[in-house]
Amino acid sequence: MTGLGFLSVVAAEAGGESLARTLLTQGTYLAAGVFFILGLKSLTHPDSARKGMQQAAIGMLLAIIGTLIVEQIVEYQWIIGGLMLGTAIGYPLGTRVPMTAMPQRIAVSHMFGALAASLVGIAEYLHRTADGGTIPRAQMAALGFEVLFGSLTVTGSFMAFGKLQEFLPGRPVTYTGQNAVNIGAFIATVGLWAYLIVDPTAAWAFWAMTASAFVIGISLVLPIGGADMPVVVSLLNSYAGLAASATGFAIGNTVLIIAGALDGASGFILSIIMSKAMNRSFGNVIFGAFGTPPESSAKSNVGLTVKSITAEDAAIQLAYASKVIVVPGYGMAVAQAQHTVRELAELIEKKGGVVKYAIHPVAGRMPGHMNVLLAEANVPYERLYDMEEINAEFPTADVALVIGANDVVNPAAKHDKGSPIYGMPILEVDQAKSIIVMKRSMNAGFAGIENELFYDAKTSMLFGDAKTSLMKLVSEVKTL
Repeated sequence: MTGLGFLSVVAAEAGGESLARTLLTQGTYLAAGVFFILGLKSLTHPDSARKGMQQAAIGMLLAIIGTLIVEQIVEYQWIIGGLMLGTAIGYPLGTRVPMTAMPQRIAVSHMFGALAASLVGIAEYLHRTADGGTIPRAQMAALGFEVLFGSLTVTGSFMAFGKLQEFLPGRPVTYTGQNAVNIGAFIATVGLWAYLIVDPTAAWAFWAMTASAFVIGISLVLPIGGADMPVVVSLLNSYAGLAASATGFAIGNTVLIIAGALDGASGFILSIIMSKAMNRSFGNVIFGAFGTPPESSAKSNVGLTVKSITAEDAAIQLAYASKVIVVPGYGMAVAQAQHTVRELAELIEKKGGVVKYAIHPVAGRMPGHMNVLLAEANVPYERLYDMEEINAEFPTADVALVIGANDVVNPAAKHDKGSPIYGMPILEVDQAKSIIVMKRSMNAGFAGIENELFYDAKTSMLFGDAKTSLMKLVSEVKTL
């Protein structure tokens, strides 16, 4: 979308486009739209996800080609320079960024896409209102929507990036009356947009709306805790898509309308799915400051003890287990341990055990994070089980191996009404016959609360870097 927005902003308003070239452009746009839809369809299944990304890439290439051949473009030097610069930035982002940093990279991508949409809208407004010109109200509505949502997505995505990268606090940053201030600011900004529709020549309202939208993006995301970041990233993706679609309406670009609508709708649907998985509403995510427990409900670990275990003892349990359920979490991603997990699972299976993987929809820091990591390690898709499928199997599991997961396995979500994660569906690891939890330390997860599972009598803690510990387990299992 960023590339298309850049191409569109440098296109001239001159007419006289030949019929053949118009048909070729629109045909290319249609083909691009088909490839975008096919890509989304393929992404619904891990086995075809790689093909889906390739189909989407072909669609984007066709969209760029279709835009490059329109006659409104009067000079190409800026376009060529932009394509070269974008390639120089995008290629390293796609090939060198580790999977652990992929959530941050996605947040930055949303930021750039929204920035492109905002700049196109600003440039179009300046161009149309130059020398006393005006903009039709319908077009002003689309253009204003584009700039409003694009601007708040730019700063909102940057705030999400900062929280994920941890140079901003992952905990909610709140103050008294914050929700009222945020809601009031948003209503005022929408009011400025409405005023612009009535009077498109009111430049002061346009710039005030733009500046206010940038500030709203910051104020909306700062009070959201790290535990809600997967939903926030998905929601920002939806906003960026809506802004891009509005760009298409504002400047008359068909492929931007198609691609933006697909992006916005898919991001919104994914946000609904993620919120449902956390048993939370959008309003609760945006205004609930999920991530900091109420002081009155904070559970103390005073008097509770954890049982530590060595790699040798853990290996014996795993080697002779008939059924092992692996629960991957962000700790596995940080340690880049997915390949070692697969190697351990293969050893257990060679000794007659059955290994399954339990996937919580919000494990990690972005939707599908664990699926992507395990697919990268060539773990067969049929071994991955969603929460609804695997929970019934925990009571029959000899060992549940939890690798860096925290809040998604915390039993407090089921019974502690004072807990900030109360009501969130979890992987019912506590039902397994024996539990091994791999963690670097006893630090809390994104929600910032104690995990009751760690103090369960059936739980043994294997402390240390996940990859190093798993390599020890592999070595020990081989000798048994």
